[in-house]
Amino acid sequence: MNKLCVFDFDSTLMDGETIDFLADELGIKEEVASITEEAMQGRLDFFESINKRVSLLKGLDVKKVDEICHNLPYMRGAEETIKELKKLGYTVVCFSGGFSNATSYAKNILGYDVDFSNILHQKNGILTGLVGGEMLFDFSKGQMIQKLQKILNVSKNNTLVVGDGANDKSMFVYADIRVAFCAKEILKKEANFIVEEKDLTKILNIKEI
Repeated sequence: MNKLCVFDFDSTLMDGETIDFLADELGIKEEVASITEEAMQGRLDFFESINKRVSLLKGLDVKKVDEICHNLPYMRGAEETIKELKKLGYTVVCFSGGFSNATSYAKNILGYDVDFSNILHQKNGILTGLVGGEMLFDFSKGQMIQKLQKILNVSKNNTLVVGDGANDKSMFVYADIRVAFCAKEILKKEANFIVEEKDLTKILNIKEI
Protein backbone atom coordinates (compact mmCIF):
# COMPACT_ATOMS: atom_id res chain seq x y z
CA MET A 1 0.00 0.00 0.00
CA ASN A 2 1.54 3.27 -1.13
CA LYS A 3 1.25 6.34 1.07
CA LEU A 4 2.02 9.99 0.39
CA CYS A 5 2.79 12.86 2.77
CA VAL A 6 3.13 16.42 1.48
CA PHE A 7 4.55 19.17 3.68
CA ASP A 8 4.51 22.88 3.02
CA PHE A 9 7.95 24.43 3.65
CA ASP A 10 7.66 28.00 4.93
CA SER A 11 6.24 28.15 8.48
CA THR A 12 5.79 24.37 8.40
CA LEU A 13 9.08 22.52 7.84
CA MET A 14 10.91 25.82 8.37
CA ASP A 15 10.19 28.29 11.16
CA GLY A 16 9.45 31.43 9.18
CA GLU A 17 9.05 32.65 5.60
CA THR A 18 12.09 32.36 3.33
CA ILE A 19 11.24 35.50 1.41
CA ASP A 20 11.05 37.52 4.63
CA PHE A 21 14.60 36.43 5.55
CA LEU A 22 15.78 37.52 2.09
CA ALA A 23 13.97 40.84 2.34
CA ASP A 24 15.61 41.50 5.69
CA GLU A 25 18.98 41.56 3.92
CA LEU A 26 17.71 44.52 1.85
CA GLY A 27 16.08 46.26 4.81
CA ILE A 28 12.55 45.71 3.46
CA LYS A 29 11.41 42.85 5.68
CA GLU A 30 8.31 44.63 7.04
CA GLU A 31 7.11 45.63 3.57
CA VAL A 32 7.51 42.10 2.18
CA ALA A 33 6.18 40.40 5.33
CA SER A 34 2.95 42.39 5.15
CA ILE A 35 2.36 41.16 1.58
CA THR A 36 3.23 37.59 2.67
CA GLU A 37 0.69 37.81 5.48
CA GLU A 38 -2.07 39.02 3.15
CA ALA A 39 -1.37 36.11 0.79
CA MET A 40 -1.27 33.48 3.57
CA GLN A 41 -4.56 34.78 4.98
CA GLY A 42 -6.10 34.39 1.53
CA ARG A 43 -6.76 38.09 1.03
CA LEU A 44 -4.36 38.44 -1.89
CA ASP A 45 -3.96 36.27 -4.99
CA PHE A 46 -0.84 34.14 -4.51
CA PHE A 47 0.52 34.64 -8.04
CA GLU A 48 0.24 38.41 -7.73
CA SER A 49 1.76 38.39 -4.27
CA ILE A 50 4.78 36.24 -5.14
CA ASN A 51 5.57 38.38 -8.17
CA LYS A 52 5.19 41.57 -6.17
CA ARG A 53 7.42 40.31 -3.36
CA VAL A 54 10.13 38.87 -5.62
CA SER A 55 10.29 42.13 -7.63
CA LEU A 56 11.37 43.83 -4.41
CA LEU A 57 14.37 41.46 -4.15
CA LYS A 58 15.86 42.74 -7.42
CA GLY A 59 19.59 43.37 -7.09
CA LEU A 60 20.25 40.85 -4.33
CA ASP A 61 23.40 38.78 -4.83
CA VAL A 62 22.66 35.07 -5.43
CA LYS A 63 25.57 34.10 -3.15
CA LYS A 64 23.84 36.00 -0.34
CA VAL A 65 20.52 34.33 -1.24
CA ASP A 66 22.13 30.89 -0.93
CA GLU A 67 23.88 31.82 2.30
CA ILE A 68 20.56 32.87 3.84
CA CYS A 69 18.67 29.88 2.45
CA HIS A 70 21.29 27.46 3.77
CA ASN A 71 21.00 28.85 7.31
CA LEU A 72 17.23 28.91 7.84
CA PRO A 73 15.79 27.71 11.16
CA TYR A 74 14.02 24.39 10.65
CA MET A 75 10.89 23.63 12.62
CA ARG A 76 11.31 21.63 15.81
CA GLY A 77 10.75 17.94 15.12
CA ALA A 78 10.92 18.22 11.32
CA GLU A 79 13.74 15.74 10.76
CA GLU A 80 12.44 13.23 13.33
CA THR A 81 8.88 13.38 11.97
CA ILE A 82 9.95 12.82 8.37
CA LYS A 83 12.13 9.88 9.44
CA GLU A 84 9.19 8.27 11.27
CA LEU A 85 6.77 8.82 8.39
CA LYS A 86 9.19 7.13 6.00
CA LYS A 87 9.42 4.18 8.38
CA LEU A 88 5.62 4.00 8.15
CA GLY A 89 5.87 3.70 4.37
CA TYR A 90 5.20 7.28 3.31
CA THR A 91 6.83 8.96 0.35
CA VAL A 92 7.51 12.41 1.83
CA VAL A 93 7.40 15.44 -0.45
CA CYS A 94 7.80 19.18 0.07
CA PHE A 95 5.66 21.69 -1.86
CA SER A 96 6.72 25.31 -1.46
CA GLY A 97 5.60 28.64 -2.84
CA GLY A 98 9.12 29.63 -1.79
CA PHE A 99 12.37 28.86 -3.53
CA SER A 100 14.52 25.91 -4.57
CA ASN A 101 17.58 27.60 -3.02
CA ALA A 102 16.01 26.70 0.33
CA THR A 103 13.96 23.56 -0.36
CA SER A 104 16.55 21.61 -2.38
CA TYR A 105 19.18 22.30 0.28
CA ALA A 106 16.85 21.33 3.14
CA LYS A 107 15.93 18.06 1.41
CA ASN A 108 19.30 16.53 2.29
CA ILE A 109 19.09 17.73 5.89
CA LEU A 110 15.46 16.97 6.72
CA GLY A 111 15.27 13.82 4.61
CA TYR A 112 12.21 14.28 2.40
CA ASP A 113 12.23 12.54 -0.96
CA VAL A 114 11.68 15.41 -3.39
CA ASP A 115 10.78 19.10 -3.46
CA PHE A 116 8.66 21.21 -5.79
CA SER A 117 9.13 24.96 -5.49
CA ASN A 118 9.92 28.15 -7.40
CA ILE A 119 13.11 29.51 -8.97
CA LEU A 120 14.47 33.02 -8.53
CA HIS A 121 15.64 34.30 -11.90
CA GLN A 122 19.15 35.70 -11.95
CA LYS A 123 21.60 37.19 -14.40
CA ASN A 124 25.32 37.35 -13.72
CA GLY A 125 24.77 36.25 -10.13
CA ILE A 126 22.24 38.97 -9.31
CA LEU A 127 18.47 38.57 -8.85
CA THR A 128 16.45 40.21 -11.63
CA GLY A 129 13.23 40.44 -9.62
CA LEU A 130 11.55 37.75 -11.73
CA VAL A 131 10.38 34.32 -10.64
CA GLY A 132 9.25 31.09 -12.32
CA GLY A 133 8.55 27.54 -11.23
CA GLU A 134 6.05 24.90 -10.20
CA MET A 135 4.25 26.55 -7.27
CA LEU A 136 3.24 30.00 -8.53
CA PHE A 137 -0.55 29.80 -8.23
CA ASP A 138 -3.23 29.24 -5.61
CA PHE A 139 -4.09 25.96 -7.36
CA SER A 140 -0.49 24.72 -7.89
CA LYS A 141 -0.28 22.43 -4.87
CA GLY A 142 -3.62 20.82 -5.64
CA GLN A 143 -2.62 20.22 -9.23
CA MET A 144 0.74 18.73 -8.29
CA ILE A 145 -0.59 16.42 -5.59
CA GLN A 146 -3.02 14.88 -8.09
CA LYS A 147 -0.12 14.17 -10.46
CA LEU A 148 1.92 12.56 -7.69
CA GLN A 149 -1.00 10.43 -6.54
CA LYS A 150 -1.39 9.14 -10.07
CA ILE A 151 2.33 8.44 -10.57
CA LEU A 152 2.74 6.78 -7.17
CA ASN A 153 -0.65 5.05 -7.26
CA VAL A 154 -1.70 6.59 -3.93
CA SER A 155 -5.34 7.06 -2.96
CA LYS A 156 -6.83 10.07 -1.21
CA ASN A 157 -7.32 8.06 1.97
CA ASN A 158 -3.59 7.25 2.06
CA THR A 159 -2.57 10.89 1.61
CA LEU A 160 -1.45 13.16 4.45
CA VAL A 161 -0.95 16.91 3.96
CA VAL A 162 0.51 19.47 6.37
CA GLY A 163 0.44 23.23 5.86
CA ASP A 164 -0.28 26.61 7.38
CA GLY A 165 -1.56 29.08 4.78
CA ALA A 166 -4.16 29.80 2.13
CA ASN A 167 -2.06 28.43 -0.74
CA ASP A 168 -2.17 25.00 0.97
CA LYS A 169 -5.97 24.82 0.61
CA SER A 170 -5.85 23.38 -2.90
CA MET A 171 -3.91 20.28 -1.81
CA PHE A 172 -6.12 19.72 1.25
CA VAL A 173 -8.96 18.78 -1.09
CA TYR A 174 -7.10 15.62 -2.17
CA ALA A 175 -6.11 14.22 1.23
CA ASP A 176 -8.06 12.44 3.96
CA ILE A 177 -5.56 13.44 6.67
CA ARG A 178 -5.36 17.24 6.63
CA VAL A 179 -3.17 18.89 9.26
CA ALA A 180 -3.28 22.65 9.87
CA PHE A 181 0.04 23.39 11.56
CA CYS A 182 0.15 26.65 13.55
CA ALA A 183 -2.09 27.75 10.71
CA LYS A 184 -4.18 30.69 9.52
CA GLU A 185 -7.92 30.45 10.16
CA ILE A 186 -8.64 30.05 6.45
CA LEU A 187 -6.76 26.71 6.47
CA LYS A 188 -7.98 25.49 9.84
CA LYS A 189 -11.49 25.42 8.36
CA GLU A 190 -10.31 22.87 5.77
CA ALA A 191 -8.37 20.67 8.23
CA ASN A 192 -9.46 17.67 10.26
CA PHE A 193 -6.43 17.86 12.56
CA ILE A 194 -5.03 21.03 14.10
CA VAL A 195 -1.62 21.38 15.75
CA GLU A 196 -1.07 24.67 17.59
CA GLU A 197 2.39 23.95 19.03
CA LYS A 198 5.56 24.52 16.99
CA ASP A 199 6.58 20.87 17.17
CA LEU A 200 6.05 18.68 14.13
CA THR A 201 6.34 15.45 16.15
CA LYS A 202 2.79 16.19 17.41
CA ILE A 203 1.60 14.99 13.98
CA LEU A 204 2.79 11.48 14.85
CA ASN A 205 0.09 11.32 17.56
CA ILE A 206 -2.61 11.18 14.87
CA LYS A 207 -3.79 7.59 14.98
CA GLU A 208 -4.96 7.66 11.33
CA ILE A 209 -1.39 7.97 10.09
